[in-house]
Amino acid sequence: MNAIDRLIEKIQKTDNPTVMGLDPRYEMLPKCVTDKYPKTLEGVKKAIIEFNKTLIDNVYDIIPSIKPQIAFYEMYGIAGMEAFKETCSYAKEKGMIVIADIKRGDIGSTATRIF
Repeated sequence: MNAIDRLIEKIQKTDNPTVMGLDPRYEMLPKCVTDKYPKTLEGVKKAIIEFNKTLIDNVYDIIPSIKPQIAFYEMYGIAGMEAFKETCSYAKEKGMIVIADIKRGDIGSTATRIF
């Protein structure tokens, strides 16, 4: 079964065509998450992963897919890419379809995340 067929199957199973975008900005994460970690790249990575996993845990059975925007992970370097990878893996473990959003400069928020 190809990816499109799996996505259609998940949409039918959940009766929901929603795709949840994951565009993490450290400064917008809840304080209850960021306060747990030092404001270092490793701390930012852990905060993003915790936040994303919490979101996924709360929607995986009602939303078929996530769409992480890679520019928001890349801005944190290798730590951010590790957060991207772990987020994608975790969503897949929960049975979600992952659509990697890897375009650049299409809207203001991704344009400002370009190095």
